[in-house]
Amino acid sequence: MDGIEKITGRIAADTEAEIAAIRAEARRQADEITARYEAQARREAEEIAARGRRSAEERQARLASVAQLDARKLELAAKQEMLAKAYDRAMERLTSLPDGEYVGLLAGLAAEASSTGREEVILSQKDRARYGKQVVTQANEKLRDGHLTLSVQTRPIRGGLILSDGDVEVNCTFETLVRLLRGEMDRTVVEVLFG
Repeated sequence: MDGIEKITGRIAADTEAEIAAIRAEARRQADEITARYEAQARREAEEIAARGRRSAEERQARLASVAQLDARKLELAAKQEMLAKAYDRAMERLTSLPDGEYVGLLAGLAAEASSTGREEVILSQKDRARYGKQVVTQANEKLRDGHLTLSVQTRPIRGGLILSDGDVEVNCTFETLVRLLRGEMDRTVVEVLFG
């Protein structure tokens, strides 16, 4: 029996050696697969992290751009407000000129705007009562052969005048003149205000 035991012992030893070899090969393959998947997982994690960084950088750039745009809008709004205040201040100064200068300004406007010398001069209610006759007299003197007349009507204007010749009116109100000059003067006023 000794021979059978030796054979079974050898078979058992060969089997154990074979099992050990299979286990070792399986362990090696498992380690190889694990290493391959770990490397793939690292690469994918790095790619995901890189995409996340790029996305975060792009979002940060967009937010910075939006913030700059908002800042420019606020700055522009502030400049426009200051510009409007400058024109409002100019209007206030025009309407608060000393009497002699104010009458001279209105008379000059009437004389320059007159095309026939026979128009009616329409003023605000306050200006008509206070300066109307003086304005018409001085304007007619400037025209030399002027026959401007003071209209009985008044208009709700802050200053300046309107010349009326039937259906034709020439608007020389301060509001209109300042608005017309504004387009031409904006750049100059901005340079003075914000140099």
